[in-house]
Amino acid sequence: MKKTDSWYSDRLEREVNVARWGEVGTPFLIFPTAGGDAEEIERFLVIDTLSEYLEAGQVKVYSCDSIAGRAMLTQEGSPQHRMWLWNRFLEFIGKELVPAIRTDCQSDDIGIVVGGSSIGALNALATICRFPGDFTHALCMSGTYHLERFLKAPITKEFYEASPVHHLADLQGPHLDQLRSRFILLASGEGEAEDISESWRVAKILGSKGIPNRVDSWGSEWIHDWPTWRNMLHKYVPELMGLHTE
Repeated sequence: MKKTDSWYSDRLEREVNVARWGEVGTPFLIFPTAGGDAEEIERFLVIDTLSEYLEAGQVKVYSCDSIAGRAMLTQEGSPQHRMWLWNRFLEFIGKELVPAIRTDCQSDDIGIVVGGSSIGALNALATICRFPGDFTHALCMSGTYHLERFLKAPITKEFYEASPVHHLADLQGPHLDQLRSRFILLASGEGEAEDISESWRVAKILGSKGIPNRVDSWGSEWIHDWPTWRNMLHKYVPELMGLHTE
């Protein structure tokens, strides 16, 4: 059921690994956490969590290496380099990975759902905001949306373009109109290492621009860890994919 691939990206100046699970169904791109690779979601049992939808041919899951997140985690190069790399990573998603997913799905225009947790949630939010013509829904779980506090440097043009909490306020025109036809779900626990205020801040920005969104609190018993995210995925995938379950 799993297929893996890799290619050298001139945009990122390195090799990127991509994994796919399932044969047919709505494509669902799930970003890893900060330092994760393309197969992280399998090791942490996300694929097992989604097995009923995969086996029914309702969902086709993709993931790729967290290139920018890993650079942030390891402090690769200068802060300016890491900001440049995050912007390039998003370009990789839209210009390289989306066409690869559509080729694999044998459709030139199939809509893709995107999701992720922690830094992966930030990448999911940034992706749908940047490419609303390609992505229809985003599931952002336990999101960390404010990377500037880790960089400790003046933000660059590349960072501004990549960070939705910075550039959304200035977004207008056809791009914004298209984004207003999409939906972003921000889910968070309120237990250990969770900060739902980040989700509420994003929701306020999205709402001010008329972009449909919802914040779901899972309460204080849910912490910043994989069991929370697996449960969220199992709950929200049917909603975001328009699936009918018994």
